[in-house]
Amino acid sequence: MGKVTGFLEIQRQKAPSRPIAERVRDWREVPLPHEPSALKDQTARCMDCGIPFCHHGCPLGNLIPDWNDLVYRDRWRAAIDRLHATNNFPEFTGRLCPAPCEGSCVLGINDAPVTIKSAEVAIIERAFAEGWIGAQPPASRTGKRVAVVGSGPAGLAAGDQLNRAGHHVTVFERADRIGGLLRYGIPAFKLEKRWLERRLALMREEGIVFQTGCHIGVNRDARALKRDFDAIVLAGGSTVPRDLRVPGRELAGIHFAMDYLTAQNRACEGDEVETISARDRHVIIIGGGDTGADCLGTAHRQGARSVRQLELLPRPPDTRAPQNPWPTWPNIFRVSPAHEEGGERHYAIATERFSAAPGRNDGRVALLHAVTLDTKESIEFDADLVLLAMGFLGPEPNGVVDGLGIELTARGTVARNRDWMTNVPGVFAAGDMQRGQSLIVWAIADGRSCARGVDAYLMGSSSLPAPVA
Repeated sequence: MGKVTGFLEIQRQKAPSRPIAERVRDWREVPLPHEPSALKDQTARCMDCGIPFCHHGCPLGNLIPDWNDLVYRDRWRAAIDRLHATNNFPEFTGRLCPAPCEGSCVLGINDAPVTIKSAEVAIIERAFAEGWIGAQPPASRTGKRVAVVGSGPAGLAAGDQLNRAGHHVTVFERADRIGGLLRYGIPAFKLEKRWLERRLALMREEGIVFQTGCHIGVNRDARALKRDFDAIVLAGGSTVPRDLRVPGRELAGIHFAMDYLTAQNRACEGDEVETISARDRHVIIIGGGDTGADCLGTAHRQGARSVRQLELLPRPPDTRAPQNPWPTWPNIFRVSPAHEEGGERHYAIATERFSAAPGRNDGRVALLHAVTLDTKESIEFDADLVLLAMGFLGPEPNGVVDGLGIELTARGTVARNRDWMTNVPGVFAAGDMQRGQSLIVWAIADGRSCARGVDAYLMGSSSLPAPVA
């Protein structure tokens, strides 16, 4: 415990951000690092609470009080060792995770929780800056070959762990670049791709082989993969978007959120692609989650005339409701950096239909017709561009799922046993593909746990870390 009275004396202070007028003109990351003295104060708020519920809240079981204390004592080298003990990619979670650890922080019972995410990203960036992180290939190889299908956070975590165990790992990605959701689903203003490239370069140095343009079951035979490798990890994500089947859905200008985000991410990578532009348009985003907020920030940067985000559920309360006690995840009203930049949020709104402009026969959406669920009032919005950000239903059935004869659950996710193996011997599943749409921290945790199951299957036992959640 860095400072016994720290949580009594110091108030929570979130990390600073770039000015709105500046950041909406580019695609660089929004947050700025804490000043060292301010970060030390923030870690001093960690209260050594005896039973650290932040461990319970974090799917990775991060040793949060340990590294808070180490940062306070200026022992950064020890702090990164503690952080990497449970998390392969803190530079990703420290930027992207919604921090369920903070939601279950004991200090949050009657005060603002510790700023855990700020400390996490500060530790990993300090470690890279100091040169403490380098390639660490395994001392010996087992001779076993493992294929990982999908290069998102679950696939990368599984591949990283299996490589550490000494197996020969090849990661297959159907896109033209490695990274999955990290590459094309997350806007650059939340995760600049240089951080992804930095980690991938280390993984290549450590012996992991990456192959792009490989859509298993489509342009590469899934059965041949089963023949050529000793084990397979399926980590293709939950990629089938939830659609909105209402009249007018066929009109031009209505797109799935991931198509919109992917096109812009490709443009940010320097590709010559036709983006779905929000410039000078009235944009409606249907869905109030993180993907919707990503669309909101993207629309701001593209120069939208107006942006509205519609949510089917009522507006959350500003503080925990009685039926939402600590340490459960606080279902409260949140303002993301994208929301700070502008736009309107509408709650308890159900979309009934889309229509083109009266008297205009161009086949393009112009109006969204809806009803308020609380007052049953009909309402309409100008809508030149509609983005559907209502979540995902599960993995695509065609491709590797059909190619290997993988069984699915009633929810449409890949079925697996407690050892992470599917109905096909030697084929395992991790991340959203078997969990359903979830968080990056769960994807990494699943990848780590799945890797232990694969290692035990190949070697009879495993020394990789056991699952914590």
